[in-house]
Amino acid sequence: MIEVRHTCDVVVIGAGPAGSVAAALLARRGYSVLVLEKSHFPRFSIGESLLPQCMEYLEQAGMLAAVQAEGFQFKDGAAFVKGDTYDHFNFTEKFSEGWGTTFQVERSRFDQILSQEAHRMGADIRFGHGVVALKRDAGQSTLTVEHEGNVFAVTSRFVLDASGFGRVLPRLLELDVPSTFPARTSIMTHVEDRITSADFDRNKILITVHPQFADVWYWLIPFSDGRASVGVVAPKAFLEARTGEPADVLQTLIAESGRTADFLAQARYDSETRVLSGYASNVSTLHGDGFALLGNAGEFLDPVFSSGVTIAMKSAFLAANALDRELQGEAVDWATDYAAALKKGVDTFRTFVEAWYDQRLQDVIFSAQKGEDIKRMISSILAGYAWDRRNPYVKHPQRLTTLAELCRLS
Repeated sequence: MIEVRHTCDVVVIGAGPAGSVAAALLARRGYSVLVLEKSHFPRFSIGESLLPQCMEYLEQAGMLAAVQAEGFQFKDGAAFVKGDTYDHFNFTEKFSEGWGTTFQVERSRFDQILSQEAHRMGADIRFGHGVVALKRDAGQSTLTVEHEGNVFAVTSRFVLDASGFGRVLPRLLELDVPSTFPARTSIMTHVEDRITSADFDRNKILITVHPQFADVWYWLIPFSDGRASVGVVAPKAFLEARTGEPADVLQTLIAESGRTADFLAQARYDSETRVLSGYASNVSTLHGDGFALLGNAGEFLDPVFSSGVTIAMKSAFLAANALDRELQGEAVDWATDYAAALKKGVDTFRTFVEAWYDQRLQDVIFSAQKGEDIKRMISSILAGYAWDRRNPYVKHPQRLTTLAELCRLS
């Protein structure tokens, strides 16, 4: 029999944004929380451009001051380039109430800060601990954990899976289902950007569409220290047709990008180039007996609108509130209070991602005729306010198709 070394109210798998925020929220309410993180921090992760909606969740988790003190790059919007056409969205000029600014962050530092804050609030965080099995019996979960060659058990009343692309519980419980999104691949790295052009706005993420292929796009995310995250997203088959090492393919494609290539003309490529393929994911359920899936462990759409961390934090907030009630003995409808509530915003982002790749949204973004009221509504969603049902483009996503048709005619 495997030795049980820890017993707690809640086990959180993963110490990224979803896991750390959920752990902090629950620890602050007096629950014993054990966070099991397979890797050691700091560690690389994508999702470096936050959305303003994140600031509300950081504030509620008690982490905002620590993040603000770190000196991350200020962010107030998003800029888009396609050929010679440029437009930008200022998130302070949006339809929804709430934060209009945020940060662009090196995730290695950002995630470490959040985990440290969760620990400061009372969560027990163990790095280098991987969950390899889960058993549920009589209202208690038993997790089999590996650490440096040792295997032991942990028991808890509930498990939150915030393992991101590790997708621990979807694998162990066979919850994975095919994503409806086509297979795409990202190639990315960090550079010393050496950007001197006055035309480049370091307060915004820059999204550039390939001049010839509308479903190929680039990100350029400046950091506060003169460095930047750069990457390209393309259909898997498109990139497989390119020859050379990933670093060579990335730099060749950047050279084809137009304005991004101009901005990075003097850049020094001094970091590892990474490839993430087939990242879109989905599951048959976001919750079950004694567990819930947070953030990317449940569903990941696409990096184009930097929605991943926002969805992760929203899921942590919803799950922590539902779990607090359940642990106090209240009957909780996880389908309504968690899954459906989370899905409302995820579906909004899904509509925008689909519209980006079929060019409806590109037609809107690059149209000069969309009007300021429309621009504020679109800006709200790009800023992460995908759950604001007062926004017509959240409440009725099909409006986007009509808007695109009008923009094409103008």
